[in-house]
Amino acid sequence: MSQDAASATAAELPAVALPRHAIPDARTRLKALPALLLAVALLVLASLWTLAAEDELSLGRKPWQNLQKTVAEMSEPSFLRVWFGNPRLEARDADGRVLRVEDQRATERKYLAGVGRALWTTLRIATLGTVLAALLALPLGLLAARNLHAPRVLSFGAKAVLDALRSIHTLVFGLLFVGIVGLGATAGILAVAAHSAGTLGKLLAEAIESLDMQPVDAVRATGATSAQVFFLGVWPAVLPQFVSQTLYVWEFNIRDSTILGLVGAGGLGLLLSEAMSLFQWGRLATLLLAIVAMVTLFDTLSRAVRRRLV
Repeated sequence: MSQDAASATAAELPAVALPRHAIPDARTRLKALPALLLAVALLVLASLWTLAAEDELSLGRKPWQNLQKTVAEMSEPSFLRVWFGNPRLEARDADGRVLRVEDQRATERKYLAGVGRALWTTLRIATLGTVLAALLALPLGLLAARNLHAPRVLSFGAKAVLDALRSIHTLVFGLLFVGIVGLGATAGILAVAAHSAGTLGKLLAEAIESLDMQPVDAVRATGATSAQVFFLGVWPAVLPQFVSQTLYVWEFNIRDSTILGLVGAGGLGLLLSEAMSLFQWGRLATLLLAIVAMVTLFDTLSRAVRRRLV
């Protein structure tokens, strides 16, 4: 088709008047931008001024010397002692008498074995917490989805529960459950599950609300029960996305579970707290490298699985 013919055809087409609300007004949105930037700038200035007035912006004594010392010690991770440690490290008193002789290599191997057990505990806490969160999120997400028309009281209650669970940090839940069930991995699992259930339930509700409801309505029109409508119309459509979202939350929970031990909820956090409290920067470097390796590995695996699902 020539350019003239195409122009003639386009001229013959009826003009379609789009509703005003269908055309985004960029100028209206840009008008609000200066006010937003001004509000943010005022908040930043107020924060700096009040913290400075309260003497909360101090860098402490000798910050640069402390930074250099910390970086120097962390540049030699403790796991290197397995190969380069002193097999006969002598501890002496002020008079020079030998108090004990330590094999650094054997000590570090024992410590790394403890790190491995803590990593395994961290992984189990994240995995079981995520599974429990998915089980809790499923009914809450279904009730919160507006297009499934759940009873208003149940829908409002489910949304309120999801908002409450998301608003409380995992560490706060950890402190709460440590007080209820005691120290250990159980408190960590419950803490991870409680916070993650809010996130997964919200994501599931949004996934259901974004569905094309025509196939669902077609199933409902056949006289199917509510359960049949869900399993035949809704669940097959949202299942891949829900699994992908659960894997993503599992990645996040692996990272989050590494610090739950700080409040006594099991995992690697106890070793982190011990290393920082005793200023054992070499061991802290070993722990951080272990965390980075574990998170990177499971992020890669999860990303590969999610690419196949969605």
